[in-house]
Amino acid sequence: MTAMLDTKAGQTPHSETELQEPSIDRPGEGRLLHAPANHPPVRRAKIGVLLANLGTPDNYDYWSMRRYLNEFLSDKRVVDYASWKWQPLLQLIILTKRPFSSGANYKLIWNHEKNESPLLTITKDQTKAIAAVMEARHGADVVVDFCMRYGNPSTESKVRAMVEAGCERILFFPLYPHYAGATSATANDQFFRALMKEKRQPAVRTVAEYFDHPLYIDALAKSVNVAYAALDHRPEVLVASYHGMPKRYLMQGDPYHCQCAKTSRLLRERLGWEKGSIDTTFQSVFGPEEWLKPYTVEHVAELAKAGKKRIAIMAPAFSADCIETLEEINGEIREAFLHAGGESFTYIPCLNESAAHVEALSAVIDENLSGWLSG
Repeated sequence: MTAMLDTKAGQTPHSETELQEPSIDRPGEGRLLHAPANHPPVRRAKIGVLLANLGTPDNYDYWSMRRYLNEFLSDKRVVDYASWKWQPLLQLIILTKRPFSSGANYKLIWNHEKNESPLLTITKDQTKAIAAVMEARHGADVVVDFCMRYGNPSTESKVRAMVEAGCERILFFPLYPHYAGATSATANDQFFRALMKEKRQPAVRTVAEYFDHPLYIDALAKSVNVAYAALDHRPEVLVASYHGMPKRYLMQGDPYHCQCAKTSRLLRERLGWEKGSIDTTFQSVFGPEEWLKPYTVEHVAELAKAGKKRIAIMAPAFSADCIETLEEINGEIREAFLHAGGESFTYIPCLNESAAHVEALSAVIDENLSGWLSG
């Protein structure tokens, strides 16, 4: 049909065979053989790797925070209450107060030099490092970029950019080691919404959770060993704090809780530690219903009261340090432990852009690109 639409009087339509044979005039762009002179340029086919993280406000002022929180808390994957019940509460009460408190917390951790959140800074660094690995392994025909589920850069804008760059295949990679409806699933939802707006959709794949990938477990173990080697006294307990979710989600079939427990077990085994040396807890409780337990903030206080004066804590479910780790763990949760009688609180940073983490993520990408690469 395209050939018919492009044909003018006296011209012979170009065949489908001819349309599929690009003649490259310069790297990355070409002209279809025997096509009319005014035919749009055809880019060399590429593969896109689109990394996705949760999101970030553009700034910590009231209106930036309100826009971000409104998008986040209006997501049915995050808060699944009926809209008639939830939206009035969100719009009239929560979003009139919470942007102030959340903005103050973001200000404490903000990267003022670059005027962006730490999550954005780290995600940029991760993307740059992974892009370098992909280029070294596969050349310039694999394009690596990132997007955010909430805030900027948006998923839609990055999908559009990849399509315009000639990506006929896109691997979408939510940077969540563990699957959860409120993280991995909603990121995928947004990705497919973006694809709905493309006239010519690329072939796509989504990356599944990688909570038990050997290189991911190795990277976690290395981060623990590095942190412990720098301490004068070994912590008595290592707390693995995962982002929480309503217990109801677990009962409805979300596998997140089980995957977190397995990560803790695999990490302990990789470190060669005895059973009971790593505690699995959950943080960031929100709303009135029961969430996955034990709650991190309560558990660390109980450890201190039980005589555990030295603990370390890490957040395996986060691929990059963010408000939940830099402010909540290293602020609120640290304070709860010390206030209850604890003496030494060590926060082990997320894997971020560490070499071991980049290696693990790159391995996951290569495994998911299988069959798409010629060599």
